[in-house]
Amino acid sequence: MMARDETLRHDPVIGESFLDQGTLKARIHELGAEITADYEGKELVLLSILKGAVFFIADLARAIHLPLEMEYMAITSYQQDHKRADRPTIRITKDTEQPLTGKDVIIVEDIIDTGLTLYYITRFLESRELRSLNVCTLLDRPHRRLVEVPVKYTGFTVPDCFFVGYGFDYHQLHRNLPHLARLNI
Repeated sequence: MMARDETLRHDPVIGESFLDQGTLKARIHELGAEITADYEGKELVLLSILKGAVFFIADLARAIHLPLEMEYMAITSYQQDHKRADRPTIRITKDTEQPLTGKDVIIVEDIIDTGLTLYYITRFLESRELRSLNVCTLLDRPHRRLVEVPVKYTGFTVPDCFFVGYGFDYHQLHRNLPHLARLNI
């Protein structure tokens, strides 16, 4: 019987490794240290946008040495309709379970491309009377921005290619790879 990693290596959609486990872990620990210093004494809430950021938020939360809450939102996004920043086709399918009023919230994203989805989410959250709102993303592609969004914490700036593993999927598969690989499609 083939080991799990050996089986996955033979999947043709999984390309070369882009970020290995050690590189991911080291950068996430650096981000955790930055956030720990910045949010000492505050009511910190990490807010993940499901599903891609699940692995990242789990590792980031463990790297932050402060009491914190974790919340989750889910959205649907229709990319073909993202022609105008003032009318993105985005729908909240799962809202937070706890009120965020008066709290310091960090949106934890897997990747930011055009900025349209994040723009919509930040606008949606502005009505919640948060004490502060910032963004932490594992991957950033600023050269694809259609709308400027403030990103306070960035793991890695990446080229214009697709990824699989560490939360990124291909047809809902391969999120469980422990590293980030290029996607061969």
